[in-house]
Parts: sequence; C-alpha cells; structure tokens
Amino acid sequence: MASSVLQTSSKIYFGPFLVTPQVFHITPHSFALVNLKPLLPGHVLVSPRRVTPRFSDLTQTEVTDLYLTVQRVGRMIERVYGATGLNIAMQDGIDAGQSVPHVHTHIIPRKAEDLEDRGGSDAIYGMLEGEEGNVGKHLRESKGDRPKFPAVDDDTRKPRSDEEMAAEAQKLGREMEVN
Repeated sequence: MASSVLQTSSKIYFGPFLVTPQVFHITPHSFALVNLKPLLPGHVLVSPRRVTPRFSDLTQTEVTDLYLTVQRVGRMIERVYGATGLNIAMQDGIDAGQSVPHVHTHIIPRKAEDLEDRGGSDAIYGMLEGEEGNVGKHLRESKGDRPKFPAVDDDTRKPRSDEEMAAEAQKLGREMEVN
C-alpha cells in the first residue's frame, strides 16, 4: 500500500541524509523524493527505504517494489511535466558515478529537442555521469559530513532550498493521489 509522505511520521534517509521533507511518495519498501539539483525540471529519485549502497544487495521484494514505484512515479512525472518520454537510470557503485551510497533510480522527464542546445538527447548521459549529476558533494557540505564517495560538482547548477524542495514534494504528493 502506497501513501503520501504527509501521512507518515517516520524519518526517511537517503544514505546518511535525512530527506523526509523532500519525499512525496512512500510504499512499504521504497520512497520517491524530489532532487536537490535536478538535471531537467521534474527530475526525481526513487530509492529503497532500507539504506544499502548496491543494487545487488536488495532483496527480491525490494527490487520488485522499487521498480513498480519507478513505473508509477514515472507515469505521474510524464503527466505533470508534459513529457513524451523518460530517462530512467541507476548508477550502481562509485565507479558508475553514484554520488550517494544508497541505491537510487533517476526519473527524468524528456521532451523532443529538450537538450538540443547541449548536443542532443544523449547529452543527458554525460550530465548524469559527470559533475552535474553529483548531489552528494552538496549534501555532505551542507550537513558537515566527510565525503565517502567522489566529490565533484557543477557550480552552474545551484542547489534548491529546503523550502523549494518541500513545496515541490507536497505538489507531487498530491499528484500521486491522482495517478
């Protein structure tokens, strides 16, 4: 059974970071949250509730719940952001570009020619794997934690405020009820 984060009193962590106000959808084994530094408007993450760094560490139940949640959240994101497609991506491990040691799937709404000014559709892969896709550095800096994963960042993409993310999470939580 899925629920809106507004109905839970549990603390939700993304790796070592408390992200409860950013969460807009919860299931028994997964949660969806807004992104600190979205690559495109509507870029969100879906993660298992149990903090584990690698996909292969998830149970069969967690994998099933994670991907059913990705599917449901993806449908809502397409509808809300008027997308005609989605990039669904997971960076599994440090060497794959994972910047927070917690399994997470990126859902990025896409439209025709949305990245033409950056070299075309496939530019998203470089954005995910490069400095633009790393939110871990900012989270570590803002929380005073020492980095455990590579620390790279793109200074042109500024992190959003807690208030901005909480407002988007509330909006998307309401939209999940429609979906």
